[in-house]
Amino acid sequence: MLELSLQKQLHTAEGNTTLNLEFDVETGQFLTLFGPSGAGKTTCLRCIAGLTEPDRGRIVVGGEVWFDRNRGINVPPQKRRVGFVFQDYALFPNLSVRENLRIALSDSKDEPYVNELLDLMGIKELERRLPSTLSGGQQQRVALARALARRPRLLLLDEPLSALDGETRLRLQNEILGIHRHLHMTTLMVSHDFGEVYRLSDQVIVIEGGRTAARGRPAEVFGNRRISGKFQFTGEVLAIAPSDVVFTLSILIGNQVVQVIATAQELRDIRVGDTVMLVSKAFNPIVMKVDRNPGP
Repeated sequence: MLELSLQKQLHTAEGNTTLNLEFDVETGQFLTLFGPSGAGKTTCLRCIAGLTEPDRGRIVVGGEVWFDRNRGINVPPQKRRVGFVFQDYALFPNLSVRENLRIALSDSKDEPYVNELLDLMGIKELERRLPSTLSGGQQQRVALARALARRPRLLLLDEPLSALDGETRLRLQNEILGIHRHLHMTTLMVSHDFGEVYRLSDQVIVIEGGRTAARGRPAEVFGNRRISGKFQFTGEVLAIAPSDVVFTLSILIGNQVVQVIATAQELRDIRVGDTVMLVSKAFNPIVMKVDRNPGP
């Protein structure tokens, strides 16, 4: 379990504010920090990793104290079992893919684990290549594999997919979720993307003004927003849940999640991740799938 209580002065474009957070994360849970730029989300990850020192507070992981201002404890980053995936990948440009993984090993002789990670991330054929020769999606796979090379207690993801196109982003979201579940790893992610939060997170914490504004399952935190009246919008299907003889759809429209009712007939060829059109008809939305690649 991660137990965190920290305060840190932030200097943002909007002025100075204080990050003041207190929360815990169960082992194996996927938690996302969500909120506007400058709210302190990345600073929180950096404090956990030991890259930024809190002004006050306490960080405990699995019963081991990593930081305690009152007791003068501040475990250095290299001794914290954390895997950190940065937004810009932060790969060593002059090292091959294999060498980028090897340098992150907690045991330099653990070469079989490098092979396991190359296979797990599907990058075995890239092992001799330099980062500059890889696509954005390939670089992100390498960055994730390197983070896992430390056999971390915590996996920290700082908007890891923000620079990727939609199709690659969706594919890597599925891979991240699969790895998280396969390794039963406690994961904290920073994201601005509603769909990403919905698909990956067990819990989400909304941070506003340096403080927790809301916490819960994504459906609980975001699902209470509605659009009423007559409208016609396209959106992405985030979740489909049976409800008696109909189904409840959670659909991302812009930066809002709406929930609508649909029949089994309407959902005949609709799946999570599809783009659909919502059309208001006497306040009862009609749901129609939108072809992402329409013909000429």
